[in-house]
Amino acid sequence: MSKIEFSSEEKALLTDKLKRYLADELDQEVGQFEAGFLLDFISSEIGAYYYNRGLNDAQAVIAQRLDDINDAIYEIEMPTELSR
Repeated sequence: MSKIEFSSEEKALLTDKLKRYLADELDQEVGQFEAGFLLDFISSEIGAYYYNRGLNDAQAVIAQRLDDINDAIYEIEMPTELSR
């Protein structure tokens, strides 16, 4: 897995969200710099868990779609003496 990186626009948005959460929920005022470090920590130490969960969810969707395709192919299969 490659390192999780955000564009400067994404990082600014996420940093603002962290600052707002800390202020609203924990009554902790932090600056942009501190919130940026917290975001970096979350990305490097916790991000992989979310990333892997997303991959697992994507695999489940793909597996279901492949099952649907296999079922559709089976439905149009023509009978022969050697049919399964």
